[in-house]
Amino acid sequence: MEPAEYDLMDVAEGRMWWYRALHARVIDALKDVSGRVLDAGCGTGGLLAALAVLAPGLELTGLEFFAAAARRAGEKSGAVVVRGSVNAMPFADASFDAAIAADVLCHAGVDPAAALAELRRVLRPGGRLVVNMPAYAWLMSAHDRRVHNARRQTAAELRATLAAAGFGRIDVGYWNGLLLPLMIAERKLLARGENAASDVAAFPPWLDTMLHGITALERRLPFPLPAGGSVLATAEAP
Repeated sequence: MEPAEYDLMDVAEGRMWWYRALHARVIDALKDVSGRVLDAGCGTGGLLAALAVLAPGLELTGLEFFAAAARRAGEKSGAVVVRGSVNAMPFADASFDAAIAADVLCHAGVDPAAALAELRRVLRPGGRLVVNMPAYAWLMSAHDRRVHNARRQTAAELRATLAAAGFGRIDVGYWNGLLLPLMIAERKLLARGENAASDVAAFPPWLDTMLHGITALERRLPFPLPAGGSVLATAEAP
């Protein structure tokens, strides 16, 4: 991403409703995992910091390509953060019990096939992979251009991508579905100009609380949603 977007992320990810909702979903997906966990493409470390507090038994490692972000992630989370590319990871085979790729495979600098091959390599047999992706190619917008997203996927596309990479026991579902109509209006109507900013920003406290409350309500629904702004998958390494 552009350095300015890393700066925005660094400030926002500890409190912005979307990051808190994503972190909760990832932590749910790791609730029965123990041992070593890799956050591949950890950015400025918000997810690592959340995991350190809410899943303190895990041994956390981060990987980040941008040096300043890697440095900040280590400071913020207290985890070991290594500088490197998800396309060619500097870790030994079968090093981790679980790995996370949260809004990473979507980036222009990432080769999804190479990154998934590397994630499979560094996971132990039976290790868990958690992947989050922005949903729907037709939702590409100024936000995606700002953060250098090159791809968005449906749940079916993400399932096929993981299966083609050799992962099994794939479970895929949409989230942030209750707010999808607002997201469409924002991305396609209000902020469709070339110079529009990304969605990473400070929200008024009342609005942030309301939006986060909607995502928390959605997490408690007893049924999957048929659509959403993001798609999250878990899978098992062979």
